[in-house]
Amino acid sequence: MVMQQSTSSTSVRKAPVRRHDKGRAMQEAAMLAPAVVLLTLFLILPFLLSFWTAMTNQPLVPRPTPIRFVWFNNFIRMFQDDLFWTALWNVSRFTFWIIPAQCGLAFATALLLHQKLPFRNLLRGMFFLPAITSMVVVCVIWGTLFQYPTGPFNQILVFLSGGAIQPIDWLGDPQWAMFSLVLLSAWQAYGFQMIVYLAGLQGIPDELYDAAKIDGANAFRRFWHVTMPGLRPTHVFVLVITTIQAFKLYTQVAILTQGGPKSSTETVVHYMVRAGFEEQKMGYASAVSVILFVIVLVIALIQRQLLRRFDV
Repeated sequence: MVMQQSTSSTSVRKAPVRRHDKGRAMQEAAMLAPAVVLLTLFLILPFLLSFWTAMTNQPLVPRPTPIRFVWFNNFIRMFQDDLFWTALWNVSRFTFWIIPAQCGLAFATALLLHQKLPFRNLLRGMFFLPAITSMVVVCVIWGTLFQYPTGPFNQILVFLSGGAIQPIDWLGDPQWAMFSLVLLSAWQAYGFQMIVYLAGLQGIPDELYDAAKIDGANAFRRFWHVTMPGLRPTHVFVLVITTIQAFKLYTQVAILTQGGPKSSTETVVHYMVRAGFEEQKMGYASAVSVILFVIVLVIALIQRQLLRRFDV
């Protein structure tokens, strides 16, 4: 009798625990449900529909001829197109340049504005202003600055060099066109990374800096041994986001260069849009979008794994 009572009392005590675990699991599932639904509707389903469209010869405007499956012909044609590889090389080159330029500028500005400066909040708003300005407006303004040969940039360059340097055709010279887009893009978008770095800097406890000062660490050692380790997750986020945004380069090209000169600024997204809307080949454009998605996903995963390996 004693053993039966103890067994029954143990089962009574365990029952509320199981009910509590079940209720907690349902609560967690309910909290995750909105994110899962949104990711499914706006990420997974569009990718699956794009892949399905990429397997067909679907045009932009419906035609009397029926849509038929062409299977992997669009992908084969894309890989055989030299212009696609040129666009992929150009956007890779743009990404390689924009990451140190944009992230470096954002990091330096965040370190400056993290200090106790007069009108610090006003300065933060001023530096963040380009990030919320329409890229179309920015392109129009910078197009005027890049104007050849009488644009402000050329006038300043000629003045500072005393006439030794001749005006540069920033957007019409294949050697300078992509570099000009890097300058424009880094200036316009660095404010977002700056805000992210500021949030990361504010998340580092002041006690760590105080302890480093007590140990006799100078400003450089505090920066290297306290600030940089504290910003490791921030570096990962900024690097991945900047890479994704760089591979989506389109607006600057569409407004300023249209892929020229001599395809030196042709990008994958511009190539895809031209195939889908100008040539009205939505199946082919969908194939390009699928490959672009896979490339960006693989690069982001590789970056993540490399940074984890180096304990970042």
